[in-house]
Amino acid sequence: MAATVEVGGDMFPAIGMGTFGSDRYGAAEVAAAVRTAIGVGYRLIDCASVYGNEAAVGEAIAGALDEFGLRRDELTVMSKVWNDAHAPADAVASVRRSLADLRLGYLDAVFVHWPFPNHHAPGVDVGARDPHATPYSHDGFMAVWRALEDLVDEGVIRHLGVSNVTIPKLRRILADARIRPSLNEMELHPGFQQPELFEFCLAEGIRPVGYSPLGSPSRPERDRTPDDVVDLELPPVLAIAQRRGLHPAQVALTWAVSRGQIPIPFSVKEEQLRANLEAASGDPLTAAELLELATADRDNRLIKGQVFLWEGAGDWRDLWDVDGIIPGWGGYGTPAID
Repeated sequence: MAATVEVGGDMFPAIGMGTFGSDRYGAAEVAAAVRTAIGVGYRLIDCASVYGNEAAVGEAIAGALDEFGLRRDELTVMSKVWNDAHAPADAVASVRRSLADLRLGYLDAVFVHWPFPNHHAPGVDVGARDPHATPYSHDGFMAVWRALEDLVDEGVIRHLGVSNVTIPKLRRILADARIRPSLNEMELHPGFQQPELFEFCLAEGIRPVGYSPLGSPSRPERDRTPDDVVDLELPPVLAIAQRRGLHPAQVALTWAVSRGQIPIPFSVKEEQLRANLEAASGDPLTAAELLELATADRDNRLIKGQVFLWEGAGDWRDLWDVDGIIPGWGGYGTPAID
Protein backbone atom coordinates (compact mmCIF):
# COMPACT_ATOMS: atom_id res chain seq x y z
CA MET A 1 0.00 0.00 0.00
CA ALA A 2 1.20 3.52 -0.78
CA ALA A 3 2.36 5.99 1.83
CA THR A 4 0.09 8.66 3.24
CA VAL A 5 0.15 12.45 3.30
CA GLU A 6 -1.43 14.97 5.64
CA VAL A 7 -4.63 16.66 4.50
CA GLY A 8 -6.28 19.11 6.86
CA GLY A 9 -5.19 17.17 9.94
CA ASP A 10 -6.08 13.75 8.52
CA MET A 11 -4.00 11.26 6.59
CA PHE A 12 -4.86 10.54 2.94
CA PRO A 13 -3.26 7.94 0.67
CA ALA A 14 -0.38 9.36 -1.38
CA ILE A 15 -1.90 8.07 -4.63
CA GLY A 16 -5.48 7.53 -5.73
CA MET A 17 -7.44 6.15 -8.63
CA GLY A 18 -9.29 8.51 -10.92
CA THR A 19 -12.63 7.48 -12.42
CA PHE A 20 -12.92 9.83 -15.40
CA GLY A 21 -13.21 7.32 -18.21
CA SER A 22 -16.59 8.28 -19.61
CA ASP A 23 -15.22 9.28 -23.02
CA ARG A 24 -13.74 5.81 -23.59
CA TYR A 25 -15.16 3.43 -20.99
CA GLY A 26 -18.65 2.73 -19.76
CA ALA A 27 -19.71 2.88 -16.13
CA ALA A 28 -19.49 -0.90 -15.73
CA GLU A 29 -15.88 -0.96 -16.96
CA VAL A 30 -14.87 1.87 -14.64
CA ALA A 31 -16.62 0.20 -11.71
CA ALA A 32 -14.86 -3.11 -12.38
CA ALA A 33 -11.54 -1.26 -12.42
CA VAL A 34 -12.37 0.37 -9.08
CA ARG A 35 -13.03 -3.02 -7.52
CA THR A 36 -9.78 -4.35 -8.94
CA ALA A 37 -7.91 -1.27 -7.70
CA ILE A 38 -9.17 -1.70 -4.15
CA GLY A 39 -8.21 -5.36 -4.33
CA VAL A 40 -4.61 -4.57 -5.25
CA GLY A 41 -4.24 -1.92 -2.55
CA TYR A 42 -5.67 1.44 -3.62
CA ARG A 43 -7.35 3.26 -0.78
CA LEU A 44 -8.34 6.55 -2.45
CA ILE A 45 -11.00 6.79 -5.16
CA ASP A 46 -11.60 10.13 -6.89
CA CYS A 47 -15.14 10.47 -8.28
CA ALA A 48 -17.36 13.18 -9.75
CA SER A 49 -21.04 13.52 -10.43
CA VAL A 50 -20.44 14.59 -14.04
CA TYR A 51 -18.61 11.35 -14.86
CA GLY A 52 -21.99 9.61 -14.90
CA ASN A 53 -20.71 6.47 -13.18
CA GLU A 54 -21.03 7.10 -9.44
CA ALA A 55 -23.88 4.60 -8.98
CA ALA A 56 -21.82 1.84 -10.59
CA VAL A 57 -18.71 2.90 -8.69
CA GLY A 58 -20.71 2.91 -5.45
CA GLU A 59 -21.81 -0.66 -6.07
CA ALA A 60 -18.18 -1.62 -6.71
CA ILE A 61 -17.01 0.08 -3.53
CA ALA A 62 -19.66 -1.67 -1.45
CA GLY A 63 -18.73 -5.01 -2.97
CA ALA A 64 -15.00 -4.43 -2.47
CA LEU A 65 -15.40 -3.42 1.17
CA ASP A 66 -17.27 -6.64 1.79
CA GLU A 67 -15.02 -8.85 -0.35
CA PHE A 68 -11.74 -7.59 1.11
CA GLY A 69 -12.97 -7.15 4.68
CA LEU A 70 -12.35 -3.41 4.81
CA ARG A 71 -13.98 -0.82 7.03
CA ARG A 72 -15.40 2.36 5.51
CA ASP A 73 -12.77 4.43 7.31
CA GLU A 74 -10.01 2.51 5.54
CA LEU A 75 -11.10 3.98 2.21
CA THR A 76 -10.91 7.62 1.12
CA VAL A 77 -13.63 8.64 -1.36
CA MET A 78 -13.86 12.07 -2.97
CA SER A 79 -16.49 13.60 -5.26
CA LYS A 80 -17.24 16.91 -6.97
CA VAL A 81 -20.06 19.37 -7.57
CA TRP A 82 -20.48 20.03 -11.29
CA ASN A 83 -21.03 23.37 -12.99
CA ASP A 84 -24.79 22.91 -13.35
CA ALA A 85 -25.17 22.80 -9.56
CA HIS A 86 -23.71 26.15 -8.50
CA ALA A 87 -26.95 27.35 -6.92
CA PRO A 88 -26.56 26.54 -3.21
CA ALA A 89 -29.60 24.25 -3.08
CA ASP A 90 -28.42 22.46 -6.21
CA ALA A 91 -24.94 21.96 -4.72
CA VAL A 92 -26.43 20.37 -1.61
CA ALA A 93 -28.65 18.15 -3.76
CA SER A 94 -25.63 17.14 -5.83
CA VAL A 95 -23.70 16.03 -2.75
CA ARG A 96 -26.67 14.09 -1.40
CA ARG A 97 -27.09 12.38 -4.76
CA SER A 98 -23.41 11.43 -4.79
CA LEU A 99 -23.73 10.05 -1.26
CA ALA A 100 -26.70 7.93 -2.32
CA ASP A 101 -25.07 6.76 -5.55
CA LEU A 102 -21.79 5.93 -3.83
CA ARG A 103 -23.66 4.22 -0.95
CA LEU A 104 -21.78 6.20 1.66
CA GLY A 105 -22.73 8.03 4.82
CA TYR A 106 -20.04 10.65 4.30
CA LEU A 107 -17.50 11.79 1.73
CA ASP A 108 -13.89 12.34 2.69
CA ALA A 109 -13.69 15.34 0.38
CA VAL A 110 -15.95 17.30 -1.97
CA PHE A 111 -14.59 19.69 -4.59
CA VAL A 112 -16.22 22.46 -6.57
CA HIS A 113 -15.28 20.96 -9.93
CA TRP A 114 -14.77 24.26 -11.81
CA PRO A 115 -15.10 27.81 -10.50
CA PHE A 116 -17.54 28.70 -13.31
CA PRO A 117 -21.28 27.87 -13.48
CA ASN A 118 -20.86 27.15 -17.19
CA HIS A 119 -22.46 23.88 -18.18
CA HIS A 120 -22.04 21.95 -21.41
CA ALA A 121 -23.50 18.72 -22.71
CA PRO A 122 -21.30 15.58 -22.57
CA GLY A 123 -18.96 15.07 -25.48
CA VAL A 124 -19.40 18.49 -27.09
CA ASP A 125 -16.91 19.90 -29.57
CA VAL A 126 -14.20 22.20 -28.25
CA GLY A 127 -15.94 25.13 -29.95
CA ALA A 128 -19.21 24.61 -28.07
CA ARG A 129 -20.33 27.34 -25.66
CA ASP A 130 -23.00 27.62 -22.99
CA PRO A 131 -25.13 30.63 -24.07
CA HIS A 132 -25.61 31.48 -20.38
CA ALA A 133 -21.91 31.22 -19.49
CA THR A 134 -20.47 33.92 -17.24
CA PRO A 135 -17.00 34.83 -16.01
CA TYR A 136 -15.96 34.05 -12.46
CA SER A 137 -18.29 35.52 -9.87
CA HIS A 138 -16.73 35.48 -6.43
CA ASP A 139 -20.06 36.09 -4.73
CA GLY A 140 -21.55 33.20 -6.69
CA PHE A 141 -18.68 30.88 -5.87
CA MET A 142 -18.82 31.72 -2.18
CA ALA A 143 -22.56 31.01 -2.09
CA VAL A 144 -21.78 27.46 -3.27
CA TRP A 145 -18.91 27.20 -0.81
CA ARG A 146 -21.05 28.23 2.15
CA ALA A 147 -23.63 25.60 1.26
CA LEU A 148 -20.85 22.99 1.31
CA GLU A 149 -19.51 24.37 4.60
CA ASP A 150 -22.93 23.62 6.10
CA LEU A 151 -22.57 20.00 4.96
CA VAL A 152 -19.21 19.82 6.72
CA ASP A 153 -20.97 21.01 9.86
CA GLU A 154 -23.57 18.30 9.31
CA GLY A 155 -20.84 15.65 9.13
CA VAL A 156 -21.47 14.34 5.61
CA ILE A 157 -18.30 15.98 4.20
CA ARG A 158 -14.93 15.73 5.94
CA HIS A 159 -12.90 18.14 3.80
CA LEU A 160 -13.58 20.74 1.12
CA GLY A 161 -11.54 21.22 -2.01
CA VAL A 162 -11.25 23.62 -4.90
CA SER A 163 -10.40 22.57 -8.43
CA ASN A 164 -9.17 24.33 -11.55
CA VAL A 165 -8.59 27.58 -9.68
CA THR A 166 -5.75 30.07 -9.98
CA ILE A 167 -3.75 31.97 -7.37
CA PRO A 168 -5.90 35.15 -7.77
CA LYS A 169 -9.11 33.17 -7.27
CA LEU A 170 -7.68 31.09 -4.45
CA ARG A 171 -6.52 34.18 -2.58
CA ARG A 172 -10.05 35.56 -2.66
CA ILE A 173 -11.55 32.23 -1.56
CA LEU A 174 -9.12 31.92 1.34
CA ALA A 175 -9.94 35.46 2.45
CA ASP A 176 -13.66 34.74 2.66
CA ALA A 177 -14.00 31.03 3.49
CA ARG A 178 -15.12 30.01 6.97
CA ILE A 179 -13.78 26.51 6.30
CA ARG A 180 -10.59 26.69 4.27
CA PRO A 181 -10.02 24.29 1.40
CA SER A 182 -7.82 21.35 2.38
CA LEU A 183 -7.23 20.27 -1.22
CA ASN A 184 -6.78 21.73 -4.68
CA GLU A 185 -7.30 19.38 -7.62
CA MET A 186 -5.26 20.73 -10.50
CA GLU A 187 -3.56 19.58 -13.68
CA LEU A 188 -0.07 18.40 -12.74
CA HIS A 189 2.37 16.34 -14.79
CA PRO A 190 6.06 16.65 -15.76
CA GLY A 191 5.26 18.84 -18.77
CA PHE A 192 2.97 21.11 -16.73
CA GLN A 193 4.21 21.56 -13.18
CA GLN A 194 2.50 24.85 -12.16
CA PRO A 195 5.30 25.67 -9.69
CA GLU A 196 3.86 29.00 -8.45
CA LEU A 197 0.40 27.60 -7.76
CA PHE A 198 1.86 24.39 -6.35
CA GLU A 199 4.09 26.23 -3.89
CA PHE A 200 1.29 28.65 -2.99
CA CYS A 201 -0.94 25.70 -2.05
CA LEU A 202 1.73 24.07 0.10
CA ALA A 203 2.44 27.38 1.86
CA GLU A 204 -1.28 27.71 2.67
CA GLY A 205 -1.58 24.13 3.95
CA ILE A 206 -3.55 23.00 0.88
CA ARG A 207 -2.64 19.59 -0.53
CA PRO A 208 -2.41 19.53 -4.34
CA VAL A 209 -4.20 16.65 -6.06
CA GLY A 210 -2.80 16.11 -9.53
CA TYR A 211 -5.07 15.10 -12.36
CA SER A 212 -3.68 13.97 -15.73
CA PRO A 213 -0.50 12.87 -13.88
CA LEU A 214 0.78 10.95 -16.93
CA GLY A 215 0.01 13.75 -19.36
CA SER A 216 -3.46 12.32 -20.05
CA PRO A 217 -2.61 10.11 -23.05
CA SER A 218 -6.27 9.00 -23.23
CA ARG A 219 -7.82 12.46 -22.95
CA PRO A 220 -10.73 13.29 -25.30
CA GLU A 221 -9.92 14.46 -28.80
CA ARG A 222 -11.47 17.85 -28.05
CA ASP A 223 -8.67 18.48 -25.54
CA ARG A 224 -5.84 17.83 -28.02
CA THR A 225 -3.89 20.47 -29.91
CA PRO A 226 -0.94 20.08 -32.32
CA ASP A 227 1.50 21.73 -29.90
CA ASP A 228 0.83 19.34 -27.00
CA VAL A 229 3.86 17.70 -25.41
CA VAL A 230 3.94 13.93 -24.76
CA ASP A 231 5.09 13.75 -21.15
CA LEU A 232 6.28 10.17 -21.25
CA GLU A 233 8.67 11.05 -24.09
CA LEU A 234 10.34 14.03 -22.40
CA PRO A 235 14.13 13.50 -22.16
CA PRO A 236 14.43 13.92 -18.34
CA VAL A 237 11.60 11.42 -17.81
CA LEU A 238 13.22 8.92 -20.17
CA ALA A 239 16.66 9.38 -18.62
CA ILE A 240 15.45 8.64 -15.09
CA ALA A 241 13.34 5.73 -16.35
CA GLN A 242 16.41 4.16 -17.96
CA ARG A 243 18.61 4.64 -14.89
CA ARG A 244 16.01 3.25 -12.48
CA GLY A 245 14.66 0.50 -14.73
CA LEU A 246 11.15 1.96 -14.62
CA HIS A 247 8.45 2.67 -17.17
CA PRO A 248 8.24 6.43 -17.89
CA ALA A 249 4.72 6.41 -16.41
CA GLN A 250 6.17 5.14 -13.15
CA VAL A 251 8.71 7.97 -13.18
CA ALA A 252 5.91 10.52 -13.56
CA LEU A 253 4.06 9.06 -10.58
CA THR A 254 7.19 8.70 -8.45
CA TRP A 255 7.92 12.37 -9.19
CA ALA A 256 4.40 13.35 -8.17
CA VAL A 257 4.52 11.54 -4.84
CA SER A 258 8.09 12.70 -4.13
CA ARG A 259 7.01 16.29 -4.76
CA GLY A 260 4.09 16.08 -2.34
CA GLN A 261 1.06 16.01 -4.62
CA ILE A 262 -1.53 13.21 -4.74
CA PRO A 263 -1.68 11.81 -8.28
CA ILE A 264 -4.95 10.20 -9.41
CA PRO A 265 -4.15 8.15 -12.55
CA PHE A 266 -6.92 6.22 -14.29
CA SER A 267 -6.60 2.75 -15.74
CA VAL A 268 -8.83 -0.24 -16.30
CA LYS A 269 -5.95 -2.74 -16.61
CA GLU A 270 -4.80 -4.59 -13.51
CA GLU A 271 -1.15 -4.65 -14.54
CA GLN A 272 -1.16 -0.87 -14.95
CA LEU A 273 -2.96 -0.36 -11.66
CA ARG A 274 -0.33 -2.46 -9.92
CA ALA A 275 2.55 -0.70 -11.66
CA ASN A 276 1.15 2.73 -10.74
CA LEU A 277 0.75 1.74 -7.10
CA GLU A 278 4.27 0.28 -6.99
CA ALA A 279 5.66 3.56 -8.32
CA ALA A 280 3.98 5.50 -5.54
CA SER A 281 5.21 3.01 -2.93
CA GLY A 282 8.80 2.75 -4.11
CA ASP A 283 11.92 4.80 -3.43
CA PRO A 284 11.29 8.54 -3.85
CA LEU A 285 13.28 10.59 -6.30
CA THR A 286 16.46 12.16 -4.99
CA ALA A 287 16.85 15.92 -4.71
CA ALA A 288 19.05 15.81 -7.81
CA GLU A 289 16.39 13.87 -9.73
CA LEU A 290 13.69 16.33 -8.71
CA LEU A 291 15.84 19.14 -10.08
CA GLU A 292 16.35 17.11 -13.25
CA LEU A 293 12.58 16.61 -13.62
CA ALA A 294 12.01 20.34 -13.10
CA THR A 295 13.69 20.86 -16.48
CA ALA A 296 10.91 18.78 -18.09
CA ASP A 297 8.37 21.54 -17.46
CA ARG A 298 7.06 22.94 -20.75
CA ASP A 299 4.17 24.96 -19.28
CA ASN A 300 2.01 22.74 -21.48
CA ARG A 301 -1.57 22.87 -20.19
CA LEU A 302 -3.50 20.01 -21.78
CA ILE A 303 -6.97 20.58 -20.30
CA LYS A 304 -7.50 24.16 -21.44
CA GLY A 305 -11.25 24.36 -20.70
CA GLN A 306 -12.35 26.23 -23.84
CA VAL A 307 -15.95 25.00 -23.48
CA PHE A 308 -16.29 27.10 -20.30
CA LEU A 309 -15.63 30.43 -22.01
CA TRP A 310 -18.30 33.12 -21.97
CA GLU A 311 -19.44 35.58 -24.62
CA GLY A 312 -16.89 38.35 -24.92
CA ALA A 313 -14.00 36.28 -23.58
CA GLY A 314 -10.75 36.07 -25.50
CA ASP A 315 -9.24 32.60 -25.64
CA TRP A 316 -8.81 29.82 -23.07
CA ARG A 317 -6.18 31.86 -21.21
CA ASP A 318 -8.99 34.02 -19.82
CA LEU A 319 -10.01 31.04 -17.68
CA TRP A 320 -6.61 30.91 -16.02
CA ASP A 321 -5.90 34.55 -15.04
CA VAL A 322 -2.50 34.40 -16.73
CA ASP A 323 -1.73 38.08 -16.06
CA GLY A 324 -2.80 37.89 -12.42
CA ILE A 325 -6.19 39.48 -13.13
CA ILE A 326 -9.57 37.74 -12.93
CA PRO A 327 -11.21 38.82 -16.21
CA GLY A 328 -14.87 39.56 -16.81
CA TRP A 329 -17.36 42.36 -16.50
CA GLY A 330 -19.92 43.61 -13.96
CA GLY A 331 -17.25 44.13 -11.32
CA TYR A 332 -15.50 40.80 -11.82
CA GLY A 333 -12.39 42.11 -13.57
CA THR A 334 -10.74 41.99 -10.18
CA PRO A 335 -7.00 42.12 -9.48
CA ALA A 336 -5.38 39.56 -7.26
CA ILE A 337 -5.29 40.36 -3.56
CA ASP A 338 -1.75 41.00 -2.34
